Amino acid sequence: MKVRIGIGFGSVAPAGFAALVDRLEKLEIDSLWLSEQLSTPAVDPLAGMAFALGRTSRLKVGTGVSVLPGRNPVLLAKQLASLALLAPRRVLPVLGLAPGRPGDRPAYPLPPGRTEARAAPTAGHGESRAAGTPGTVGRRGEVFDEALEVLRRLLREPRVTFHGRFFDFTDVGIGELPTRPLDIWLGGAAPAALRRIGRFGDGWLASLVSPEQAAAGITEINAAAAAAGRRIDDDHFGLSLRVAFAPPSAESLAALRGRYPDVDPARLLPVGWAAARELIGEYLAVGVSKFVIHPMTTPDGWPSFLDSFAAELMPLENHPEN
Repeated sequence: MKVRIGIGFGSVAPAGFAALVDRLEKLEIDSLWLSEQLSTPAVDPLAGMAFALGRTSRLKVGTGVSVLPGRNPVLLAKQLASLALLAPRRVLPVLGLAPGRPGDRPAYPLPPGRTEARAAPTAGHGESRAAGTPGTVGRRGEVFDEALEVLRRLLREPRVTFHGRFFDFTDVGIGELPTRPLDIWLGGAAPAALRRIGRFGDGWLASLVSPEQAAAGITEINAAAAAAGRRIDDDHFGLSLRVAFAPPSAESLAALRGRYPDVDPARLLPVGWAAARELIGEYLAVGVSKFVIHPMTTPDGWPSFLDSFAAELMPLENHPEN
């Protein structure tokens, strides 16, 4: 397996983004990962990806993760294909089900289903219900599955006709396609998410799972893929890992214990480089080979973190070719 270790900084404001990208390129760090945080000062993932790819020649850039339901998958396919043609083999899209902040959900409205669309005028000015309103939560997974199928087909086929419940079009293409089809990775760790990855995804970017949970997730994904007549590449299992450099606060530990009462917080949040290397080794042993390190530090600590990252974690990578 090719071991790769990139960096995600969560909320990176536009003012410091260019300098950060330049530093990552200079240090020859594998990849930068941009989170979708709509209601924060963070750079938008797709805009940030385009900027960073245009400013560098080797840095890969990923989304960790971007919300798919609520986006037009045809337009997203065009955007991703354009980026992949401009920066071959450096575009790493990871898609998820919903924004992390519940208050952001109305910005990702679900399309009406075909039956609902016929009745839409009675809702007032022809508007469909927005995401987060009653009756839509259960449809988010259905929209995700259909949008993902649309996206994958458009990135691989010159012309596509699709008649689904949520998307309906005839003979649509997005122009030139990447020579090497883009891999679409998915986030999530719930049973339904793991089955979706097996059925439709090209890889898994997990978050806040222990090595034992990662091993179980990989097994479930592979089983779902086999049942669908597919296979997920052994190299396509990754993890977003937060690393602390001081003992976590009582509030942080309580939050982790509340969310995962059966998991030791140290299995989810290593403190210091030695603990991070040890935990990465455990993930490697169960089949995880791609890592996105999120430092628990403030922006003024990023320069020293990057220097230490290059010395402490980059030696764990192998096969330096792309």
